[in-house]
Amino acid sequence: MDSLSQIVLGGAVAAAIAPAGHRRAALLAGAALGTLPDLDGLLIIAFTRDPVSLMTLHRSFSHSLFVLPLLGTLIWWLYRRFGHGRVAQAPARWWWAMVLALVTHPLLDAFTVYGTQLWWPLMPHPTMWSSVFIIDPLYTVWLALACVVAWFARARPLAQRALVAGLVLSCGYLGWSLLAKHLVERDADRALAAMGLAGAPRFSVPMPFNTLLWRVVAMTPQGYVVGDRSLWADHGPMRFSGYPSNVQALRQAQSIPAVARLQWFNRGFMRAQVRDGELVLSDLRMGLEPDYNFSFAVAREQGGRWAPIPPRQLRPVYRDAGGRAVLEQRLAQVWHRIWNDEGVMPAAEVTGG
Repeated sequence: MDSLSQIVLGGAVAAAIAPAGHRRAALLAGAALGTLPDLDGLLIIAFTRDPVSLMTLHRSFSHSLFVLPLLGTLIWWLYRRFGHGRVAQAPARWWWAMVLALVTHPLLDAFTVYGTQLWWPLMPHPTMWSSVFIIDPLYTVWLALACVVAWFARARPLAQRALVAGLVLSCGYLGWSLLAKHLVERDADRALAAMGLAGAPRFSVPMPFNTLLWRVVAMTPQGYVVGDRSLWADHGPMRFSGYPSNVQALRQAQSIPAVARLQWFNRGFMRAQVRDGELVLSDLRMGLEPDYNFSFAVAREQGGRWAPIPPRQLRPVYRDAGGRAVLEQRLAQVWHRIWNDEGVMPAAEVTGG
């Protein structure tokens, strides 16, 4: 999730647990601890500039449920030993406040589609419950309001009531997102079964900033199909559009380390294209057809075979010159589609790049 959501979640959790007289200190400590796991990027970039490594190492060791309780305990011990007395005054409550401010960070991240390695150093596929977009105001607003009230109310009972209400409402929104995801996947299962794709690998993900409009992608032998579902506007069978992927090239290059790493990270939900003799892989989980946020050139064709090259990340269209207009157009399409049943959203018009 975005940094603001993690800041207010960490602050609300810590302030709800710490003693009332320590509330402002707990808000600040929780906000800092809620941000800490995402600073892994600063450490990773010091050792590698490989874009595939940067993507797949993010949310790994710093988001592990094996690592963070130990880190929280270490920070707690240091404050208890060398701090100014608050932790020593209520050690048990401050231990829970610090550890949970850290642990709730990766748990919230796991609700997005990016992938969070909760069990690092074990290597199952990264967890992606994919029921909320990376930025969702209806999740964040309750926690932000609770933190503001708690900051000014300090030790008064109003502060604790606001914090509990904020946490309950934000968790309730996550619960709604899982229910919405179930409803969308139920409709998608029926439509895909009618298309002969009952067993096809698939995922669903909400469109930006909401949980009413969803995107479902299913892999096929020739590529993939994409469908949209508005829980507000759509009532008939779900409809899908098909797109090609160079599955043969992907199969031939699967032993290349960058290809294998991406296959593990995104569970194979990626498009393969050959551009100017290079194999380009695009993560289908993030972006809109035909432009995706994470696309990498990973191999070059040589003598009928694929030879690895230093991975190179390609910029999505909306980050190029004039990209703001492209981004605004796509967000306008999403907003319009939420309230109108128009089948599958058309592939975004791409200019340049």
